[in-house]
Amino acid sequence: MKFQLDQPQGGNNISRHDGTCVWVNGVEHRHSVLVPWQGKPEDWRLTRFEDLAESHFERILALKPELVIFGSGPRIRFARPNLYRALIQARIGMETMDIGAACRTYNVLASEGRAVLAALLIET
Repeated sequence: MKFQLDQPQGGNNISRHDGTCVWVNGVEHRHSVLVPWQGKPEDWRLTRFEDLAESHFERILALKPELVIFGSGPRIRFARPNLYRALIQARIGMETMDIGAACRTYNVLASEGRAVLAALLIET
């Protein structure tokens, strides 16, 4: 039996979430956040699903993930494909989930060393 703590290969781990915030590497984030598999999480200047724009997804593109897990809030809401056209053209996959499922899925993929990014919408 193994007794040492498994650390994600990518470096970032989402340890907890609720309706108002997520904890990444023990740090609380009360606003929408981009969590790459490596590097520092970044504020994602988004407060409402209805405000999603192409520029939000272009910012994700700059981080060069192979897969994006979009946590659309407490329930699943799908962004219009024209908003994430830049990801499609770059052949970057995107999956949409509620924020809880997005956090769990991100952790699994990051622990496997995948170049995954969680785009987590926290509406304020």
